Amino acid sequence: MRRLLSQVWVVLRCELRMHVRDRRALTSALSMPLLGPVLFGAMLLGLAAMINKDKPLELPVVGAQHAPGLMAFLERNGAAILPAPADPETTVLEGKADVVLIIPERYAEDFRRGIPAKLEVLKDASRNSARTSHDKLETLLRTYAGSVGTQRLLLRGVSPQLAQPIAIEEVDLATPEKLAGTLLHTMVMFLIIAAFAAGMPVAIDTTAGERERGSLEALLLNPVDRRALVLGKWLGVLSVVLVSELLLLVGYAAVVRLVPLEDLGVKVALGPVQLLQLFAVVLPLCLLATAVEMFVASFARSFKEAQTYLTTLMFVPMLPTMVLSFHPLEPQPWMWAVPSLGQDLLASAIIRGEGLPALGLPLGLLVCSILAAVALAGCHRLFSDARIVFGGAR
Repeated sequence: MRRLLSQVWVVLRCELRMHVRDRRALTSALSMPLLGPVLFGAMLLGLAAMINKDKPLELPVVGAQHAPGLMAFLERNGAAILPAPADPETTVLEGKADVVLIIPERYAEDFRRGIPAKLEVLKDASRNSARTSHDKLETLLRTYAGSVGTQRLLLRGVSPQLAQPIAIEEVDLATPEKLAGTLLHTMVMFLIIAAFAAGMPVAIDTTAGERERGSLEALLLNPVDRRALVLGKWLGVLSVVLVSELLLLVGYAAVVRLVPLEDLGVKVALGPVQLLQLFAVVLPLCLLATAVEMFVASFARSFKEAQTYLTTLMFVPMLPTMVLSFHPLEPQPWMWAVPSLGQDLLASAIIRGEGLPALGLPLGLLVCSILAAVALAGCHRLFSDARIVFGGAR
């Protein structure tokens, strides 16, 4: 055992030295922790700017003369009434106006008769930047309609409360920490994807890459225990992934401190304790991902072939996020044992301030460790195969 560990250490040192020298693979592996927090911070800053933007509603109106009362109400509530454009539909489609209000000629007559007076609002739902203006206009129109309806009932001696048989009062029990968990779920997704993406170029280079260069054959012909060779290479890939995850967590902690999250109505605590918890949650997935990537890449004869195989594998960590986005699930204990899904649920719980379940982390670690051991056993078998050593047909 001592001799085996000594050989593992020698192989690990050689692998780390090679990874540091290979600028291409190392840059690709560390691009996620460098790019992830930047994109995340830009997204939060853009969202905060959108919420804090308090510009008046600029509203082009067609047929404003047919509803003077409505125009006065809109102006009193901060809307800037603009002249009617020559082509309202083209104006909205080209983004020259967020919304256009069209008031038909029959509006005044229908309004006097007490029947619903039709209004037409032109918008482009595909433009996110126009959504705020549309929401403001819709709120103002509903407020005006409610005010007119109340006055009509009072003039007829009818209490407006009769038209409201029930009163709904919403009480939001979500804490700022739980709101942060919903908003910052993108960070969890990046952490899970990084477990696969960061190790992929390094795992390919240390298996299929060496086989393509012809150095794997010479390495396997040395009197080195195959177990030491597999474990040393795997620990080298794992080291790069863990460094990537640590940098990613540090980057996210810096972004959370710099971005004014209080403007978004959320509160996030990403101190040393939470960062260590997140690292402990993603660690089992890193063990599994690196082992599976080495096993898959060992089948390939070239770097490009291995890259094709592992690119398809990248969709696996995205599945839980997609499932939770379209079909929210109530967390169950058995979900903690499902790789990627369990890490997603546990990391989200940490960000929401709920803490880690007692069995969540041990169960995920146990399952991922067993699966990683199976994948490494498969690598050991492939490295002991003459077809791998001499590059023959599989």
